[in-house]
Amino acid sequence: MTGIEANKNTGTKRSDDLAPHKWESRRLINWSSAWPWVSAMVLLLALPVVFPSGSAITIMNQMAITIIFALAYNMLLGQGGMLSFGHAVYMGLGGFFCMHVLNWVEYDGLWLPLPLLPVLGGLFGLAFAFIIGSFSTRRAGTVFAMISLGVGELIAACSIIIVVFFGGEEGVSGDRSMGPEVFGFDFAQQREVYYLIVAWLLISTLAMYLFSRTPIGRITNAVRDNEERAEFLGYSQRHVRWISFCASGFFCGVAGALFAVNLEILTEENLNTTQSGIILLVTFLGGVGFFVGPIIGAIVFTLLQTVLSLYTEIWQLYLGILFVLTVMFFPSGLTGLIAVHIAPWKAGKLGLLAVPYAKLIIPLLAFVLSGAAILEILFHAREASVGDEAMTLYGITFNSHSLLPMIVAVVVAAGSVVIMKRIMPSLKEAWDAASPVSNAP
Repeated sequence: MTGIEANKNTGTKRSDDLAPHKWESRRLINWSSAWPWVSAMVLLLALPVVFPSGSAITIMNQMAITIIFALAYNMLLGQGGMLSFGHAVYMGLGGFFCMHVLNWVEYDGLWLPLPLLPVLGGLFGLAFAFIIGSFSTRRAGTVFAMISLGVGELIAACSIIIVVFFGGEEGVSGDRSMGPEVFGFDFAQQREVYYLIVAWLLISTLAMYLFSRTPIGRITNAVRDNEERAEFLGYSQRHVRWISFCASGFFCGVAGALFAVNLEILTEENLNTTQSGIILLVTFLGGVGFFVGPIIGAIVFTLLQTVLSLYTEIWQLYLGILFVLTVMFFPSGLTGLIAVHIAPWKAGKLGLLAVPYAKLIIPLLAFVLSGAAILEILFHAREASVGDEAMTLYGITFNSHSLLPMIVAVVVAAGSVVIMKRIMPSLKEAWDAASPVSNAP
């Protein structure tokens, strides 16, 4: 007797009769959701062909490592609501351990293919996350943040004292090419290292995404939003945070191992509070409420860091200003800024914003350039050596000690602000017209 015959009197069907249809729909959904991963893989494999220079590949290597680190950090901040001020510790510890493993391979004859090194780094980061998380995840919020800060400072201080493991101020260096060859590759070339990092980038990103879709990942979101309600449902908020903390520590260790492979040296700077602050900036800049937020933040931060540092000595000041502006006016980060345009785009009204944006972009660009000019003039006038009064900015050479350049920059900045204020009402009207929510009855 079939399920339909057994239930023909009630007009219902058994769940096993519908199972094939559910399985088919799920399979189609899985196939349709695979295209971003395939597209990302194709793009990553093609980048060295488009940008073949050694400096470009080095930047892309650092960018990929930062993405893994930022995604691992977002497992705490974005998914679990745990603000950590010392999460670089787990990346640094994994990297230092892997650097010692490289030296064991070179000097002690240890047989270990280089592509497996991130596994060891991840396990080492996991071990320390397991120990530290056993007491730090008992509480969330300010208590957790202060414990993470204290642990970070403690281990950063130990990196100077325990010379055997951390190498003191000089750090620990190694040679990645001394291990056994893998399919004829000894990883002496940066391009070979790039493909190794990309492989682990795809593996780690997919694993962290799948973790966020598991029941424990969903419960982590529940604990973040309302830990008391999660407790009433029977879930231990401490154990949930601990599991998420350990998973984050593992992928931080993977990022540390890849950093060791890429640069072949680690120092105290790789696990101090500054590095933890940088990854916090990267994650907030991209957007903690989105899985792709840390990816966008890592890409933008790495590009700004490498490009701005070539043209100005105060590039860190610009990054700090960008971070403050993002937190104040775009709390959802750059990804959130992009996401708000999805609804007008789906409604077919994104074109209504084209004219206001075109009017706004010129005064906005003038304000940014004039503001940067003010900072650069002040910095040069204060830090330049005696007699060095000439400076070149935007292709123009002038006297930085003269009032005229500063007056011009201030006038342009003020004028840009006035123009933008006049444009904002029309931009708001365009947003109201383009937003489906505002037009809803």
